[in-house]
Amino acid sequence: MDYKRLILMAVFAFSVIMLWERWQQHNAPKLPPVAAQSATAQGAALPAPMASGVSAAAPSQAVPGAAQGPESAYVTAARAVVRTDTLIATVSAQGGDIINVELTQHKQSADHSKNFVVLQDQGEHFYVANSGLIGNELPNHKTVFSLKGGDYSLKDGEDSVQIRMTAPAVNGVEVSKVLTFHRGSYLIDVAYEINNTTAAALNTTAYFQLARDSKPVEHSAGFFGGVSSFTGPAVYTEEGKFQKIDFKKIEKDEAKYVKSAKDGWVAMVQHYFVSAWLPQGNVDREFYTHKIAGDVFGAGVKLPVAVAAGQKGVIDVPLYVGPQEQNKLKAIAPGFNLVVDYGWVTIIAVPLFWVLSHIHTLVGNWGWAIIIVTILIKACFFPLSAASYRSMAKMKTLMPKMKALQERYKDDKMKLNQAMMELYKTEKVNPMGGCLPILIQMPVFIALYWVLLGVVEMRQAPWMFWITDLSVKDPYFILPVIMGATMLIQTRLNPTPPDPVQAKVMLLMPIMFTFMFLWFPSGLVLYWVLNNTLSIAQQWYITRSIENGAVKPAK
Repeated sequence: MDYKRLILMAVFAFSVIMLWERWQQHNAPKLPPVAAQSATAQGAALPAPMASGVSAAAPSQAVPGAAQGPESAYVTAARAVVRTDTLIATVSAQGGDIINVELTQHKQSADHSKNFVVLQDQGEHFYVANSGLIGNELPNHKTVFSLKGGDYSLKDGEDSVQIRMTAPAVNGVEVSKVLTFHRGSYLIDVAYEINNTTAAALNTTAYFQLARDSKPVEHSAGFFGGVSSFTGPAVYTEEGKFQKIDFKKIEKDEAKYVKSAKDGWVAMVQHYFVSAWLPQGNVDREFYTHKIAGDVFGAGVKLPVAVAAGQKGVIDVPLYVGPQEQNKLKAIAPGFNLVVDYGWVTIIAVPLFWVLSHIHTLVGNWGWAIIIVTILIKACFFPLSAASYRSMAKMKTLMPKMKALQERYKDDKMKLNQAMMELYKTEKVNPMGGCLPILIQMPVFIALYWVLLGVVEMRQAPWMFWITDLSVKDPYFILPVIMGATMLIQTRLNPTPPDPVQAKVMLLMPIMFTFMFLWFPSGLVLYWVLNNTLSIAQQWYITRSIENGAVKPAK
């Protein structure tokens, strides 16, 4: 079997598939705004039936359904706006829900003058964080709390700002909902203060839910899929680890994940950003997901609440709404950094980003960090690459003999192959040596692709000149053209394959890769350009040395 032809054809097919996939993305129709499709996007409260997968043995523990009628809509309830150094949040009197969050340190892709919006109750998406208590007419996300509207801003010298809301007292139970926002943080403490003035103990359940539509906010898919394109709920427990949940599975009631545990958290993951309820301590909890209405789905966690007669109690669960900053997520909760999911190249992508981030702290620019990492990677693979280039250089010197064999056995392919193998053996040349550099680079290439598309640190990170965002394509396609030119030079330095099919594939490769890289992140193209340039220098030196007889070919 001609393994070299097989490898070349596989690489060529890989390139064609990726090119087609990028073309499909480029020409995909834009999704219509959710607001025009669903009443929930107009601010209607969420109908929340019994969560799928939660035991029906306790009927009083179902998440309450929504009140009917426009009087329950978020748009009719009083609102308060909280401003900190990291976010701007809108709180509704209905349920005390957090219905809008803008991140002041992250901008929209289309308009860098506007803050990136994660939660929103109106507009192109519906995505809110709601919570409440279950049963006995206790306040839930339908209840209208007393809320003083207006702005609540974090003042100079203050570390936090707080909103306190009170629900109407029912059956001797007084409940206040307290939201605490912190300086330099994306964590929001959500607490219920419960005053049980009755003569009986109160045993109920609190639920903390994230509700959103199924459409990704920033479309950035790729042939490799993964974190960059996943949008949906995720549950983490020590038992099940990080479990992503597909919206379609929820709709069909087929979602599989750990539903009861004494640890863990629940999140809504989207490209670059995440929101999550993060219960603290070793406490029994139930995770649930369900379809709410239309294209809106819910994912949440339930926690037991017990307040003795005549006593006061507090249940407090932090809510994170912010970017997937890996160096901070792990410190917030166990396994929280796993929301940055690299898929099957995690084993390479994680240390690669670790190196990149540490170099970035030294040079202060992600573009230069990529360049330095490229040089380091090239240095690590230098001996293996050198052996491959020596093999190719030796093959080039054997071209006259190979052509003579082709002419001699042009009518007998079997004898030609045998003669070729004998020539390779005699001259101690590995015909597969020229494929090794590409095969070696592919895992690193794919891992860097995921890093550039999956980590928020690379989002809108500039390099220099016209490259203002390393996570998106080169706006003028200069780097892809340079990449194609370097690939063509490499092809010219390689010996021309004796097989016509291989020769045509090798000539088409630079063209195919150039078109494919037109839509690739400019940071990835930068890596490939520098890698090709270093390879050309190394290959030219070795080829020249072999041809001059200055370097003995590797055995």
